Amino acid sequence: MAAISLCMIAKDEEEVLARCLSSICQAVDEIIVVDTGSCDGTKAAAREFTDQVYDFLWQEDFSAARNFSFSKGHMEYLMWLDADDVVPGRERERLLELKGRLDTERPDVVMLPYDVAFDEAGNPTLSFYRERIIRRCAAARWRGRVHEAIQPFGRITRENIRIEHHKIKSPDPGRNLRIFEAMRRAGEPFGPRELYYYGKELYYHKQYHDAARQFERFLSGGGGGMAERLDACRHKADCLCRLGDRKRALEALYSAFLVSWPTPELYCDLGAWHFAAKQYAAAASWYWRAVSFAGPWPEGGFIQTDFYGYVPYLGLCACMMRLGRFGEAAFFNEMAEQRKPGSSTCAANRNYLAGIENGKGQN
Repeated sequence: MAAISLCMIAKDEEEVLARCLSSICQAVDEIIVVDTGSCDGTKAAAREFTDQVYDFLWQEDFSAARNFSFSKGHMEYLMWLDADDVVPGRERERLLELKGRLDTERPDVVMLPYDVAFDEAGNPTLSFYRERIIRRCAAARWRGRVHEAIQPFGRITRENIRIEHHKIKSPDPGRNLRIFEAMRRAGEPFGPRELYYYGKELYYHKQYHDAARQFERFLSGGGGGMAERLDACRHKADCLCRLGDRKRALEALYSAFLVSWPTPELYCDLGAWHFAAKQYAAAASWYWRAVSFAGPWPEGGFIQTDFYGYVPYLGLCACMMRLGRFGEAAFFNEMAEQRKPGSSTCAANRNYLAGIENGKGQN
């Protein structure tokens, strides 16, 4: 059976590190924890699971820290987790089964789904694949000072072993943007990935004019993957809407058809644009495309699961209510609730529609 080194970086993560390591320790053969300057008990928590705990002077560069952690791994395969990640028990069993196949299948990179946001019931609402298990070799190098990644290489496989990201505390909200701004001031080159994520960080900080400009720079450069280009079009459109330029926002949404296959997320954005313009029939047509979607998905795309049923059915319900077609509205609300039982929005819609029906009966 192939052996795996778990290589982590952490800072001030004593609240979550034990949770993470206890969820994975039985599935790996070596644990390396690199501390980048903790002021709490992170290193003590790590030492409950491993004696391989190292200090690394933080350099405003995540890749430098991760590459240092990888340099300490001795096994054939290297795996990474963040301190607030969890490997659920059922997924741990699948990981052990995968370990039994690594010797014969010999992948260079194993991509695993990463669930990073959840609804009230604990169902994932945002997921995407990440390079998670990498054969130890010279090509296994992290790149990018922030939003770092390893460029997949060689034989790449995908497995349905889900890693969950559960934050307890919010990280320094300005850290990533500060790193990008320092890179810009220093004249460091921005590749497609840096342009894309710089735009995202500006968007998160509500700097919509600058964010839209960065997304345009990314898109005009022709780099990045299909999923990133689609996401950049959607975020650019949202920036422009927030800036009051709805015409250019619609143009940005339609431009997504030139860079990617359409997805339910894009269809719902178009539905929302037309709904806001009180063009309810047009909005309904886009929401209907979303509920009828059967693929294909952009390679490595960001999957917002609510857009694959719940959101467009709610959109159709709202459109039908505006059009006075209350029976259809009730049907679509029921379909939305089937996708998300216990939804407070669906309950409110149901009560509203019941009131309309009761009012009819009294007339």
